[in-house]
Amino acid sequence: MKFFVDTADVNEIKELKETGFLDGVTTNPSLIAKSGRDFKEVVKEICDMLPGLPVSAEVVATDYKGMVDEGKKLAKLASNVVIKLPLTLEGIKATKTFSNEGIKTNVTLCFSAAQAILVAKAGATYISPFVGRHDDIGFDGMELIADIRQIYDNYENFKTEILVASVRHPVHVIQAGKLGADVCTIPPSTIKQLVKHPLTDIGLQNFLKDWEKTGQKI
Repeated sequence: MKFFVDTADVNEIKELKETGFLDGVTTNPSLIAKSGRDFKEVVKEICDMLPGLPVSAEVVATDYKGMVDEGKKLAKLASNVVIKLPLTLEGIKATKTFSNEGIKTNVTLCFSAAQAILVAKAGATYISPFVGRHDDIGFDGMELIADIRQIYDNYENFKTEILVASVRHPVHVIQAGKLGADVCTIPPSTIKQLVKHPLTDIGLQNFLKDWEKTGQKI
């Protein structure tokens, strides 16, 4: 399973890049707004930091023509830009257009398996089901992932990758892996939580105490 980080903070991306397990980045207008910087400047900087790795940049237009115009501008920023589009009828039409032109797309705000079928038929590179927001209103977000995985596996011509979004905690990541999701896009704080375990910390402390008693150095 690939790990994308869900942020527009270049410092966080630099830190996680050094771990070696970062496979891409997703951004959205809200994350860009938090950075307080120019949208295109941030996207370009992230793309330059991660050559060859996908970086999702989202359009803000809601009509087909506007999405296509904005998407083409974003695609010119770098070869690894992935155009992020909303899951609307206009967004699906734009996805098909970009797919036909060989431009990668990430269709976001997916909340049903029916939506995911339409996106796959449009040839999207990624579909982003939002598991955390689904959980928030009393549904099982991971059940949505299981449904999409089952449907996609039934059809060899469906090449769209399942990108689990709105990840709230490490359990979401584990469940996504069990279900065979292709990608998880995860906030930096949650990625760091994946490393932590109290028994690891206790074990390391004990090892260091025992080593100190030997009086040796490496």
